[in-house]
Amino acid sequence: MKTTNRKILVVDDEADMRIFVSTVVETRGFEPVIAENGDQALKMAQLDPPALVILDVMMPKIDDGIRTYQHFRTNETLKQIPIIMLSAVARKTFFHTIRMLKPGQDRILAEPEAYMEKPPDAEELIRLIDGILAGEK
Repeated sequence: MKTTNRKILVVDDEADMRIFVSTVVETRGFEPVIAENGDQALKMAQLDPPALVILDVMMPKIDDGIRTYQHFRTNETLKQIPIIMLSAVARKTFFHTIRMLKPGQDRILAEPEAYMEKPPDAEELIRLIDGILAGEK
């Protein structure tokens, strides 16, 4: 899915992580759009869909990042937006959790385009963003 949209939605409850990821995104020529929680992210994405979402798993509300991911993947308007999950939660734990979330009719929730454990490496994050937006998942 190649895109000319330059907006990337960065969703994290930690200010230092929002600043770091936003800086990486901006230095790569994208426009970071910031959300501090899942509710805010979903509202922002509905109003102006970004090219990509970078979403933290663990945020203040219980399962906020996981539930936010589920909403993105099951919403007709938002489900095509690529998502990079970024978290201190182990990759294996996250994928086990989303396999347990059935969006209905025994379907399994689609996996994110990428998953990075914190702390993220700036160069790896840039490679992921570039690859996903160039359609190279």
